[in-house]
Amino acid sequence: MQLGEIVADFVPPPHPAGLVLEGRLVRLEPLRAAHAAALHAANAVDRDGVNWAYLPYGPYQQAADYHAWVDSVAGGDDPVFLAIINRQTGAPEGVASFLRINPADGVIEVGHINYAPALQRTTAATEAMFLMMRWVFENGYRRYEWKCNALNLKSRQAAQRLGFSFEGVFRQAAVVKGRNRDTAWFAIIDRDWPAIRACFERFLDQVDDQAATSGRLPPPPVALSDLTRPLLYRRDDGTGTG
Repeated sequence: MQLGEIVADFVPPPHPAGLVLEGRLVRLEPLRAAHAAALHAANAVDRDGVNWAYLPYGPYQQAADYHAWVDSVAGGDDPVFLAIINRQTGAPEGVASFLRINPADGVIEVGHINYAPALQRTTAATEAMFLMMRWVFENGYRRYEWKCNALNLKSRQAAQRLGFSFEGVFRQAAVVKGRNRDTAWFAIIDRDWPAIRACFERFLDQVDDQAATSGRLPPPPVALSDLTRPLLYRRDDGTGTG
């Protein structure tokens, strides 16, 4: 009879409630009502509501409706929502959360990621994900999960770029906004982290070397996906089979 390896000296890690994470480009802080007006305005640039297509809520055309949503999730124990603040302007430009928080097993998930157009495809967005990931593993979690609608190919690609390995598709996992959702699963485990951390540090350091005094940073010469791709335990080909 075979059994799993013994997990020695494991201490349940802390809960992320009240967390503030400081980076060079962004600061992550607990989402609160004071962020709602600026976040709604930033999201309003997405006039077609594309950002909300795969989220179980939204879009919010009226500021009052978005404010009500922020009030409903701010300060919760699970998910724990964070506002992503542009350190140069002081403005919130997106949200992300820790959810399915299970310190007893050392497992935690990142989700509810919603970047306003100004934050999308920027190094600041990458740094936000790095700050969350670094906190997870530096505080003793064993497994960090990313899940998304299997039809959301951009999210599946983003997961792998960030170093999450594909683990499969759960068919008919949920009903969201009246539609079936198959869910694609990705994860990083603690033994993956040192090599993935080195990829992020190389990527972010080369950007820092090119940093301009104002405006957007130029694209780095080495893509993060090129650094993380060789480290993936299993890759996702976008078909659901891997």
